[in-house]
Amino acid sequence: MLAALLYGQEDLRLEQVPEPIPSDGEVVIQVGTATTCGTDLKVWRRGGHPKMLTPPTLFGHEAAGTIVAVGAGVTNWQVGDGLHPTIGDRIVANNSAPCMECLFCQRQEYSLCPNLTWNNGTFAEYLKIPAPIVHHNMLPIPDQLPFALAAMTEPLACVLHGMGRFHVKPKDRVVVLGDGAIGLMFVAVLAAETKAEVLLWGGNDQRLEIGKKFGAAQVFNYHQVADLPGVVKELTQGWGADVVIEATGVPSVWETAIACARPGATVNLFGGCPKDTTITVNTEQLHYSELTLKGVFHNTPKYVRLALLLIASRKIPFELLISEHRPLTDLEQVFADMKARKVIKVAILPC
Repeated sequence: MLAALLYGQEDLRLEQVPEPIPSDGEVVIQVGTATTCGTDLKVWRRGGHPKMLTPPTLFGHEAAGTIVAVGAGVTNWQVGDGLHPTIGDRIVANNSAPCMECLFCQRQEYSLCPNLTWNNGTFAEYLKIPAPIVHHNMLPIPDQLPFALAAMTEPLACVLHGMGRFHVKPKDRVVVLGDGAIGLMFVAVLAAETKAEVLLWGGNDQRLEIGKKFGAAQVFNYHQVADLPGVVKELTQGWGADVVIEATGVPSVWETAIACARPGATVNLFGGCPKDTTITVNTEQLHYSELTLKGVFHNTPKYVRLALLLIASRKIPFELLISEHRPLTDLEQVFADMKARKVIKVAILPC
């Protein structure tokens, strides 16, 4: 089968590899659609990820498709085949599953599990789902839901997990820094689920327009603003935002996020920065302003289920995030377009 492999920094290759065969408890799907992600872009640019993968490796982590093979012990799922895949159940699988046995899992802090089972390889014709993911994080897709929307379950689950790490009150002013897919998802969920006033900051006017469609009260292009925290304070009677969400993964923006916060605020440091980077925090502000700084990582089985339910409800037009549908053979150009910020998410069709 044709599959994408990551060999290193901006070194992505399409190769013919053997079709996967499921072992005990595993499932193989024919990929219907795989979606690109900001995390994929960061991993491609950086040449790896300290937790998720080590090159050379199959690449991609968001996909939905149809079951075409199962291993021993897998029951209650309908199986199709390569010629008749529509017979099989349509599923979406998270890219990880917790062990359910460690200290953190016993405390239901599943995103902190040190034994997470990771899965990569969605940019391919077929994808094998490891047994722990089959057991804990593989879900059936409603009949009328397109694969491209279902494939966004994983990033939305991360956003919902991030939302669960802070409490937004009605009329709160929430600053979102970043107009990538994750930042825009935060805007959409905040606007749909809370009565907060959402202020979105980004660097691309087309993306900011999508932020407006998702419900942002105001949008700002940071290229046109010299003092971002100063503008936030002007808009909040000099105090700063009640909640700040950092969704870029740039250390300097982490510092900007903290500078935008009012006394007593929560700062959600959501975007993952490069390994071994550091930031500087004003200890006086942190202490005397009683700031809460929260690092947030990944998702949990609870939020995977809630994410698929929210997508399937069609309450939020998440299709606005899909810039294009492209064949797998265009994947290298797709990542070049993502790097140039020409597209947000691209739905990759394996054939």
